[in-house]
Amino acid sequence: MDMSAGDRKGLSLFALIMIGIGSIFGSGWLFGAGAAAQVAGPAALVAWVIGAVFIGMIAMSYAEVGAAYPVPGGMARYGHLSHGPVLGFLTGWAVWIAVASLIPIESIAATQYMTSWNFGWAKGLVDPAGHHLTASGMAVALALTVALWLTCYWSVQLLARANTVLTLVKFAIPVLAVAALVASGFHTSNFTAQGGFAPYGWPAVLTAVTTCGVVFAFNGFQAVVNLGGAARNPGRAIPIALVGAVSLGLVIYLALQTAFLGAVPPEELARAGGWQGVNLGSPFADLAKLLMLHWVVTMLQFGAFISPAGSNIANVASAAYMVTNLAETGFFPRRLAAVHPRYGTARPAMWLNLGFSVLLLLTVGRSWQALAGVVSAAMVISYLIGPIAVGVLRRTAPELPRPFRLPAAAVLCPVTFAFAACALYWSKWPDTGKVAVLTLVSVPIAAPVLWRKAAIERRHGASHAAGDGRGAGRLLRQFAPAWWMVVFLVWMAALSALGSPDFGGRGLIPGGLDIALVALSAPAFYFWAVRAGVRARADGLTSAPIAPASVPKPTVTPDDGRPMVSV
Repeated sequence: MDMSAGDRKGLSLFALIMIGIGSIFGSGWLFGAGAAAQVAGPAALVAWVIGAVFIGMIAMSYAEVGAAYPVPGGMARYGHLSHGPVLGFLTGWAVWIAVASLIPIESIAATQYMTSWNFGWAKGLVDPAGHHLTASGMAVALALTVALWLTCYWSVQLLARANTVLTLVKFAIPVLAVAALVASGFHTSNFTAQGGFAPYGWPAVLTAVTTCGVVFAFNGFQAVVNLGGAARNPGRAIPIALVGAVSLGLVIYLALQTAFLGAVPPEELARAGGWQGVNLGSPFADLAKLLMLHWVVTMLQFGAFISPAGSNIANVASAAYMVTNLAETGFFPRRLAAVHPRYGTARPAMWLNLGFSVLLLLTVGRSWQALAGVVSAAMVISYLIGPIAVGVLRRTAPELPRPFRLPAAAVLCPVTFAFAACALYWSKWPDTGKVAVLTLVSVPIAAPVLWRKAAIERRHGASHAAGDGRGAGRLLRQFAPAWWMVVFLVWMAALSALGSPDFGGRGLIPGGLDIALVALSAPAFYFWAVRAGVRARADGLTSAPIAPASVPKPTVTPDDGRPMVSV
């Protein structure tokens, strides 16, 4: 969705901040506090701080590249800019999977919160024992996914204009919920009872960062990067919007987590045998019912629809941009980038995303918690290219105008990459293995595509860049800048499988040593990746990024005089 097409002057800073906040306050706040408390106890508060710092570091690296190269859906392009076509496809594939996965998870969240309704059929949507969607629950989640998608398919312009209103409503509901829960009775003893502040140890806190929706919740920053190219002044707007959205998100999520921990009745906590036993299907709504706060229950039931619907505006838009960018680089069929002549929507891309959403819903979307862990791990993989792109482009394109420069990038970029590697490991086995395989599927897809492109060029007598060569030799040179990512994902999957049981591994690598191996090996992969990017530029596999002034603004298709909004 190209917001700027709806406003010929482009997105304002306030509108971009609203997009970021609206994306951050999706379904994450509905479940994150309850899931994190169950895994880490009161120390879940620390998990939110760690998650915000991690996302803040990632966001600032993307702020430099995004402000220098402000195109919609830019996160799918940066790997191509820094390392050439193969890594560009691999990282673009990872970003697409991460963003497209957000579409069904919002519908799952709304479905799970329906169980708090006072209707018999609503109670049967979720299995009360495992908190998994039943067959009827899957059908409702599927219907909601299609309904939200259709709304954007035909009425994106209306929803884009309503985004600010939706965001304000979404912001008000958790604030009111916090105030009501605290006013109903705040039990400070909960923060030290049942095993103390960190009853399940600090590894559980790290696990909560990626498996309980913490990273998932803050992932809304991607909407700022992907849609920031439509801002009036991207160089100024993108970093300010990122800082504003993430900071405000941290404040609200900490307040939600604190209110949840303090509002659980001590007798209920004792009866459950500790925080792991506080297993609420619709955490805030069920807690409000326990406290007899019926108006809060009604408000949360309303919010369970408003939050997913508002977030999916940016999700559908960003996912469509990912597909069109991959189509424009030749790795997806070019017809997927086709734009409707009247409505300005990339409908083929949207159909592909709908199909992927339905597939994900039917295979692994049994509950919000189950899907959030896989989606969060996929998100972490999509973050890897940010700090690396900064390091590569600082060397290969020093003349590129940078409205925002990441301070101390020589230190912060490898540290940020190491943090991302740790977050991927904290996702726990087997989720780390699942997303590694899902990402590496793109490698065998890239080979025949590049081989076919080379054959077409030879047929048309196209000239090759210096050192490209022909046939298998050229193909191997194109793959060379991407091997670091392949080896990195295999290495991380192996460490995860063999590592500490605290993170789902078999225990062949002792706890502590596993984290040390991840943290110490990550900088080596970072410098390998940067060197590979510099070499790719020397071999002619990448070209200099275009300056912001020459980035073409999205066009408005004249039809009936109305401004169009592109997805």
